[in-house]
Amino acid sequence: MRPTAARSRTTARPTAFVALCAAAPLLLTACGGGSGGDPDTLKVSFKQSTDNSVKVMDTYLADIKKQFEKANPGKKVELVPIKAPDAEYYTKLQQMLRSPRTAPDLVYEDTFLINSDIISGYLKPLDPYLAGWKDWDRFIDTAKAAAKGEDGKTYGVPDGTDTRGLWFSKDVFAKAGLPANWQPRTWEDVLDAARTVKEKVPGVIPLNVYTGKPVGEAATMQTFEMLLYGTGDGTSDPLYDKTTKKWVTAGQGFRDALTFVETVYKEKLGPDVADALDPNVGTRVRGEWLPQGKLAIALDGSWLPQDWLEGSGHEWPEWSKELGLAAMPTQHGQAPGKVSMSGGWTWSIPAKAANPDLAFEFVKTMQTKANAQKWYVANSGIAVREDVAADPAYTAAQPGIRFFTDLVEHTHYRPAYPAYPKVSTAVQEAMEAVTTGDASVEEAARGYDEALRDAADGQVTSR
Repeated sequence: MRPTAARSRTTARPTAFVALCAAAPLLLTACGGGSGGDPDTLKVSFKQSTDNSVKVMDTYLADIKKQFEKANPGKKVELVPIKAPDAEYYTKLQQMLRSPRTAPDLVYEDTFLINSDIISGYLKPLDPYLAGWKDWDRFIDTAKAAAKGEDGKTYGVPDGTDTRGLWFSKDVFAKAGLPANWQPRTWEDVLDAARTVKEKVPGVIPLNVYTGKPVGEAATMQTFEMLLYGTGDGTSDPLYDKTTKKWVTAGQGFRDALTFVETVYKEKLGPDVADALDPNVGTRVRGEWLPQGKLAIALDGSWLPQDWLEGSGHEWPEWSKELGLAAMPTQHGQAPGKVSMSGGWTWSIPAKAANPDLAFEFVKTMQTKANAQKWYVANSGIAVREDVAADPAYTAAQPGIRFFTDLVEHTHYRPAYPAYPKVSTAVQEAMEAVTTGDASVEEAARGYDEALRDAADGQVTSR
């Protein structure tokens, strides 16, 4: 998750798709991405970075393609990249999955969308394949659960997970008189540090928190849920009531999370609003603001170092010396004191894939222990294979891996039920309203409740 367009991820008009295909030459392959019945050609569709200099996934898949073709003479792998921010990727991918003519054989699925795509009939259950694959026993249960539908069947093989925390510039903190080993205990500690930077180090963005519809799920998960799941006593899910199977309307914790976002932008502790609402702001955080010392604190994900490794295009070998890491605290420092969110992506086989058997063989090649470990390190991901997680070569491969892996103990997972994509959009709309000042926290919360009732077909409750 990563972790985006203003339109809903779960629906897209065919006319819009035609326009996308006509307007973007790169997507012509994706728009005609189906296997076309060729039993010897495997088509693999994936999300390509919008930053031309970052080729982590491209490089990894090119190596797997080479391995696969060597091990399977006569078989060819065609990589079908979709270059787009997250939400646009989801929309384009769903359009491809609707028809045998356009459906690839293997697709990269964000776990938050997987149940929606299952309900839509876009994905094939993998249980018959998994039953005969001994490596499946190596995957941790939480990762397996993220790829499971409400029908109990599994629809994807996870390729890693992630956690989130606070990244901060030691140089900026030194100039502001803040400690190099900063570990905030409350939300107010985070805001106070940002206020100090604003006062003492002019010209630097004190704090970045993603917000609004343009950045999509990054706003919901990297910011809002990191706040929301740090409210209350942590004993119940603040978004979804599993007992009643209903979505929860905006309570005090929801309003407090909105207030935090409002404070960041009202007090000008964050980027300019126009920059914050740029769909590619994440690229600026990773590729410009942090490396160039223009940002003091970033609430962001464990995967950031993938952009700073050798060959990434934004090489920054000094990052581990120049950046500090801190867990995001709960609102008032209440137990357990730390909060994180976890998501991840899976490799799934479309229901209309022409070569599903060949696709799963490709998955098995990607998910050998050696290849999986190579991907976790290249992607700055967190291992979901127990044998990799236990390997000292993995934990020592990159600074920060141990810190973010330890956050799994305090992590939460999104209620990724079919309505979630629409619920997430409603959260983004509320965030955007308080970010721009178009609505007060109370007005934004009421707007969320109205949107939630529509998104959840009235299946809502309050606490």
